[in-house]
Amino acid sequence: MSNRPSGHVARPTLRPHPETPRRTPNRTPSRTFLRTRDGVRIDAVYEPGASRRDAPDLVFVVAHGFTGDADRPHVRRIAAAFARYGAVVTFSFRGHGASGGRSTVGDREVLDLAAAVTWARGFGHARVVTVGFSMGGSVVLRHAALYGDQGGASGESDGDGGDARTDAVVSVSSPARWYYRGTAPMRRLHWLVMRPAGRLVGRYGMRTRIHHRDWDPVPLSPVAAAGRIAPTPLLVVHGDRDGYFPLDHPRMLAEAAGDHGELWLEPGMGHAEHASDEDLLCRIGDWAVSRAG
Repeated sequence: MSNRPSGHVARPTLRPHPETPRRTPNRTPSRTFLRTRDGVRIDAVYEPGASRRDAPDLVFVVAHGFTGDADRPHVRRIAAAFARYGAVVTFSFRGHGASGGRSTVGDREVLDLAAAVTWARGFGHARVVTVGFSMGGSVVLRHAALYGDQGGASGESDGDGGDARTDAVVSVSSPARWYYRGTAPMRRLHWLVMRPAGRLVGRYGMRTRIHHRDWDPVPLSPVAAAGRIAPTPLLVVHGDRDGYFPLDHPRMLAEAAGDHGELWLEPGMGHAEHASDEDLLCRIGDWAVSRAG
C-alpha cells in the first residue's frame, strides 16, 4: 500500500496552548488536525475527563475499528467510559471521518496513532494508555512494538524520542495474523478492501476511503508485535462469541506476549466496540490505572 517505512511520525503542527509548560496537565477540551510524518491530516479530540486523585496524569488514546471515526456514537461511548479514569484522546484514522488520506487497513495507521500519542503527551500527561479495537487493536500492538524500547533498538522505529511511546496497551478483538479469511465477516471485509466495487461501497456506504494498493512491504504482524512489547504491560481482550476472529487469535497474542501479557476471554462477548459493555470498559479503566506506571 505504501513503500515508506512504518513507524515514522511527525510532531503535530497544531498544539493547544503552546505556552503551557510540558508536564502541566491542560484541562481544556480541544479539537484539531494533526499531521503525520507522511503528511496526512488526522482529526483528533482531547477531553480532560473527570478529575481523579489516583490518575491525574493519565490519558487514554483510543484507536477505533475499521469504518469507525471519532464522532461515531460507539466511539463516543467508549470515550465517555474512560473519561471517568483520566483524560481521553480520540481520533479518526486516515480515510475515516474528517481525517485525510485513505485507509491502509492497519499499516500506515500506526503513524496516525503515534501522532495522537505525541499530541496527548503535549497536554502534560505523563502516562499514556493506548486502547484499540479490532483494526485499532492491531495498530496499538504494532505501535507499542515500533515505538518501545525493542522497536527502537531494532531500527524499525524512526526514533522520534519518547513522546510517541505508550505506557500500557489494551488490544480488544484484534487479529493475530494478517489475511485471515476463516469467517464470513472477514471474507466480506476482504471483498470490501480488495475489490473496486467493494471500495466504492466502503466510500459511499460506510464513509471509509480505502487505498487501492496492496501492502508493500507487508507490515509486522500483530502476533510478532506482541512479542516485542515487553516490558510494557499488555492486556488482550476477546469475546468468546467474536464473529470475526476465533479464540486462537487472542491466545496466540497472549502467548507471544509472555509474562508481560494478560488475557481476558469474555463470556458472551461479540466483536470490538459494539460488544464492549460498561462493566468491561470499567474493568479496563481500572486495569489501566493500576498498570500504566
